[in-house]
Amino acid sequence: MSDPGEGGRPAQRVVVTSPRTRAARVRRAQPAVPVPLLSEESDLSTHYVRSLIKEQRRLGLLVCGVVCGSLAALPLLFALAPRLGEQRLLGLPLPWLVLGVLVFPVLVLAGWFYVWQAERSEREFAELVERP
Repeated sequence: MSDPGEGGRPAQRVVVTSPRTRAARVRRAQPAVPVPLLSEESDLSTHYVRSLIKEQRRLGLLVCGVVCGSLAALPLLFALAPRLGEQRLLGLPLPWLVLGVLVFPVLVLAGWFYVWQAERSEREFAELVERP
């Protein structure tokens, strides 16, 4: 038990908490590129930034092309192979199962791949800029 406080009553417990205990923790990222180096507006810094933008544009178009191309090919596949479209799996027609269930993990994986590659290219860019 607790020790008696003033007047013979037990001491009251006090819980100390932060007012932001329920708030989401925000991870503050370190700036990837030292600001003074890129703010110099030199030809080299302009070239570095343009190459990063170009690489990320290429990556975005590649991922978008692969995802959109594969999604557009599915109805075409089922139209060209009608027997494939008549197949049933777990009581559902195969086209419904593929388009309604299996597409979402592919979209999540494509998004994960894009973020992973974009972060990798940004890290390489930051290492390149930070070199003496």
